Amino acid sequence: MNEIITNYSGLMKTLDSLLRDPTLFWDEFYANRDKEIPIFVNSPDENLVSYLREGIITPGKVLDLGCGAGRNAVFLAENGFEVDAVDLSITSLEWAKERADERGLSINFIHDNIFELKVHEGEYDFIYDSGCFHHLAPHRRITYIELLQKGLKEKGHFGITCFLVGGSLGGAELSDVEVYKKGTLMGGLGYTKESLAKIFSEFEPLELRRMNEGSEAEGTFGSSDLLAGLFLK
Repeated sequence: MNEIITNYSGLMKTLDSLLRDPTLFWDEFYANRDKEIPIFVNSPDENLVSYLREGIITPGKVLDLGCGAGRNAVFLAENGFEVDAVDLSITSLEWAKERADERGLSINFIHDNIFELKVHEGEYDFIYDSGCFHHLAPHRRITYIELLQKGLKEKGHFGITCFLVGGSLGGAELSDVEVYKKGTLMGGLGYTKESLAKIFSEFEPLELRRMNEGSEAEGTFGSSDLLAGLFLK
C-alpha cells in the first residue's frame, strides 16, 4: 500500500491494511457447518431473550451487526421485529437465509462491511452485536461508535456480547499498541466490564455482566466467558 493519507477515511483504511483482511477467513469459518463451534447452535443469546421477556426491548426496527448464521436475527424476526442483518461473509448469510426461509421469515440480509453500510439517521430502535465487536481493531471502535450514534434513535438501545479477557472462547489481553506491533488480534480482543463502560461512555449502561450459561430447555445460547452489555442512547 503506497497511498498518502490525506483524510480520516484514508487513515482508517491504512490502519486496516496493517491487519489481515477478514473476508476469506470468515467465509472459510462458516463453510463447514458440522464443526463443533459454540455459535453454530441455532439458539438466540440468553441475554437477548431476557431483554424481550422483561420488556426492556420491544419490537421495532433492529440492525444485527455481524449476524453470522442468523440465530439472533431469526429470533428477533420471530418476535415481531423488522430485521436488517449484515455480515461480511456471504457463506454465513447463505446459512442464515436458509434458517429464515425454513421458518417463513422475512429478514433483510445484507452482504457488506459494517463500515460501508448505508445507515440513515435515527433509523433503528435497537442495534445488536453478538460477537462482531471483539474482532475489530482498536481504531475501528471510533467508526463503530459513529455508526451507533447515527443509526440509533434517541432512547434507542444497543446490545452487545463479546469476549471476556482470558476467556476459554477467546479474549486476547493485548494493549491497543500491541495489536499494531504484532499485526494481529490473536483471534479476538478480550474486554472487561470496565473497559466496555469506558468505550461506550457516550451511552447509558443499563446492564453489564457475564453471560449466563445457555439453557437447552429454554433453547438459548450463553457462556460465562462472554460479556453481555445493554446501553441506552
